[in-house]
Amino acid sequence: MSFVSDKRFNDFQHFPRGLRRSGQFTVAEADTLEQCGQAMLELYQGKREPADEVEITFIERVQAGDATGSPHAKVWFKYLKVIGPRRVHRLCTSGGNATDDASFEPVEESLD
Repeated sequence: MSFVSDKRFNDFQHFPRGLRRSGQFTVAEADTLEQCGQAMLELYQGKREPADEVEITFIERVQAGDATGSPHAKVWFKYLKVIGPRRVHRLCTSGGNATDDASFEPVEESLD
């Protein structure tokens, strides 16, 4: 049997109310993470050897960065994306200003 583990997977650091209540995962995805997440984490970190073809496929897909063909890898990538660093989108640039001394040249108009 694939992804067998003695304990359920919980990440209270990122999901203090639990995976199901986070709103980030479907019920099926949360079930998969809770039941298989500990084994997936150990495989991902290299602390555990794969037990069967499903786990080998999981490791291959994770190392390739492609989740096609492995539903476990798809859920794992979604988990990693959710806990990853947040991107900040800004409406303006923070580097450089249009009025820098080097680029700003005042235009003098003559009133002739």
